[in-house]
Amino acid sequence: MGTESESMLHLAAEAFQSKNFDLAADIYECQLTCLGDPRSRQELMVKQADALAYGGKFSEALDVYRHASEIELLRPAHLANLIEYLSGSIRRQDDGDSLRSSPRRGEEAGAAVAAGCPAVGATGRGYEDFTCRICLSFLFEPVTLSCGHCFCKKCLERERKEKERPVRCKECRDSSRVADVQSYRVNVVLSNLLAKWFPSLHQAGRLRREGNALYTEKRMEAALEKYNQAILIAPLDHILFSNRSQIHSSLKRYEKALRDAEMACRLMPHWSKGHVRKAQALVTLGRTEEALREYLGCLSIEPDCRLAKTEAHKLLCDLLAPVTDQVPEHISDYSNILSSRAHIKNSFQSLSPGSSSSESGLISALSAPEWSEGNPEVRRLDNCFLLKRKRRSTKEEVEEEGQERTEDHKRSKSEPTEESDSLSSAVGDLLDPADLECSLCMRLFYEPVTTACGHTFCLQCLERCLDHNAKCPLCKEELSEYLVQRQYCKTVLMENLISKYLPSELMERQKIHQEEMAELSNLNKNVPIFVCTMAFPTVPCPLHIFEPCYRLMIRRCMETGTNCFGMCLGDNLKGFADYGCLLEIRAVKFFSDGRSVVDTIGRRRFKVIQHSERDGYNTADIEYLEDVKVEGVAERELQSLHDAVYDQALVWVNSLKAEQKERIEGHFGPMPEKDSELQASPNGPSWCWWLLAVLPLEGRAQLPFLALTSLKDRLSGIRKVLLFMAQNRHR
Repeated sequence: MGTESESMLHLAAEAFQSKNFDLAADIYECQLTCLGDPRSRQELMVKQADALAYGGKFSEALDVYRHASEIELLRPAHLANLIEYLSGSIRRQDDGDSLRSSPRRGEEAGAAVAAGCPAVGATGRGYEDFTCRICLSFLFEPVTLSCGHCFCKKCLERERKEKERPVRCKECRDSSRVADVQSYRVNVVLSNLLAKWFPSLHQAGRLRREGNALYTEKRMEAALEKYNQAILIAPLDHILFSNRSQIHSSLKRYEKALRDAEMACRLMPHWSKGHVRKAQALVTLGRTEEALREYLGCLSIEPDCRLAKTEAHKLLCDLLAPVTDQVPEHISDYSNILSSRAHIKNSFQSLSPGSSSSESGLISALSAPEWSEGNPEVRRLDNCFLLKRKRRSTKEEVEEEGQERTEDHKRSKSEPTEESDSLSSAVGDLLDPADLECSLCMRLFYEPVTTACGHTFCLQCLERCLDHNAKCPLCKEELSEYLVQRQYCKTVLMENLISKYLPSELMERQKIHQEEMAELSNLNKNVPIFVCTMAFPTVPCPLHIFEPCYRLMIRRCMETGTNCFGMCLGDNLKGFADYGCLLEIRAVKFFSDGRSVVDTIGRRRFKVIQHSERDGYNTADIEYLEDVKVEGVAERELQSLHDAVYDQALVWVNSLKAEQKERIEGHFGPMPEKDSELQASPNGPSWCWWLLAVLPLEGRAQLPFLALTSLKDRLSGIRKVLLFMAQNRHR
């Protein structure tokens, strides 16, 4: 029998996973008749209730949850599915409302602000481009992550403390590139710009920071005064109201704490922390059902908010628990919680399992947060909220609240701030292109990159400095990690500012850059020359790069997309030889000290027309060499010579010692086969170049072969070298 029961429970679990909730609920109900153990019955009843809730039978689900709680007080783990269902319902409802109301959202927002009640997103008015994606407020002490996105420094530090997992960028969702948040410094250029363009908001941020320090020292009244001053300067900042709500709670001024939390929610409805603050204030006032609704609203915005999830579990457990004379410690009002529990039990009992209207009313009650008090749809949901308690406010409290709001409104109208101005007008009057100049090249930032120490440079300027010294050019902070990763991400906000407010200057800067790239990508004029060793077509040529000038050269070759440079032998008179080989970069491995190993392979031979120099490395105007093709009798004679020399080369290669041959093949690869078409390549057969690379000849002896454009002459020269090698071996 036990095996059959286990099979049915497994079937019910599969039905739940496949969203066949009615079948799952029926199976669990049938299995309940066979169980006598109270704890096992409770577990099964919770699963049945979960299936009923997800199946849309919400009133029946609540009734089963209630019966389960009578066996033993439900634990948070029992209500995990219910919490997920309710928060998901809020999210879906909010998404639907947003779609329905989107055409009129702009008109409603404007009317709300004109009436003195800030609407959705009002806090971003005037500085949308300078908003932190974590707190949804004005960037204060901005920090630029290595992925290029900017956030408030305190927001990042708070994320690091509150989240168990590594900090993730809210923009690109990348955590692999977010190193230790504490190692990041404030973006100097951006911070100065914000202070210059928005002095009022910057001042409000400073007051907030001072208030936070006073709050940490438990000097509540002094902290409150700082926040009062900040709100006078920035009356549309939801962060200020949220934090002041916390201060009021610490001072046991719970009604004021609730008012500030409600204002934070009105200013930024989809900011999860505002709903947490409101829920906390409601709990202290004994309004637990409303607090639960706010926690659920928070979870619909931020599903992984641990605080909201924990508190929602507690409140649901309390509300579903049997009515007793005991009350949890965190509930302040004993009489209210008892009446509340009695109210919810009566509400559950009055709901018949088949009553669809009751179901929808209860779902609306638990899943419809107050996103905005001015929203008629929300007011309608509030009217059908079966669990909502009447507010216990006296006439004096109402008058005090009205008077305080009137004074706040007068202050905000009499002292206009930067927030009420559009960003374009504020920046238009204050913007100076010199504010966005690189301190290295003294030109407008092009592809700006911000280091962990907070300094911003053009990408190419920073890389050129790192070629010589792995430290920040301004503060000398160690930047060796940049030399290893070579994954520079442009500072998104800086790029957006330049493209939006300095379009003509940016176009001029882009034009200069494009002209430079066009010049650098020309593989006939001013071709970069690496003066080092002999290189041959089709033959690998690994290089160890450590000199700053060659670091720059290699990087430019890669930036232009050509991935090519010339290789020539040194010359005491001219600087480098008149003949060389074009190398193509296949891969680069970087090291923390700036060195790199570059894997290249030979491509084309060239003749130097003019020697020159650029930025510390050699360049040349060149023309490419090709073998002269022959036909008829000359071609047949060439083929015969080719086959004879190839066989002679094989004899020499096979005569090498095993360790010598292994070392050669490890560096250059095995000897290539004969080409099917002798004159198909402009460079001739590849095995010739492989053989010249491995033969024990000095560079000066190899160089003439590179200059030859007659395959016959090249083969004849190789045959002479092989004969000489054979004679020496016999001696």
